[in-house]
Amino acid sequence: MDTQQETEVLQETIEAAKQAAILYRELTGKPLGITGEVGEVVCAGLLNLRLAGARQAGYDAIGRDGRKVQIKARCVLPDSKPGQRVGGIKLEHEWDTVALVLLDERFEPISVHEARREAVVRELTKPGSKARTQRGALGVSKFKSISELRWQRDTPAG
Repeated sequence: MDTQQETEVLQETIEAAKQAAILYRELTGKPLGITGEVGEVVCAGLLNLRLAGARQAGYDAIGRDGRKVQIKARCVLPDSKPGQRVGGIKLEHEWDTVALVLLDERFEPISVHEARREAVVRELTKPGSKARTQRGALGVSKFKSISELRWQRDTPAG
């Protein structure tokens, strides 16, 4: 299979997984747990990144400019509480930027924000918050404040 075929099959597979996750949430009220994988594929497509191999420590994709991008994803549901956090960012791993893709309840992208390593390290090493300093978890609003908006949906999906 060539790269184009692989990309098409991957997109079809992610679409099927999204539909399964939506139905699962409707039936059980619980998430299926695929947000990270969906976010990686969506973000890579939107920012024209090449996905890294499975289990690559530190980064999930590589940009055309060679930057190593760690991708984080959050589903923002209509009843989501403020104060959601970005998943743990490990400073000991190799990466250049962190991209946060925000997805709606149908796993469609809302926006993508990308922050440079220096800004993330500065924020994560500030004293005061155990979630931030020990678990590497920034709040979504804080992450957005230190990052650059790289992509935003013009109109609601649907």
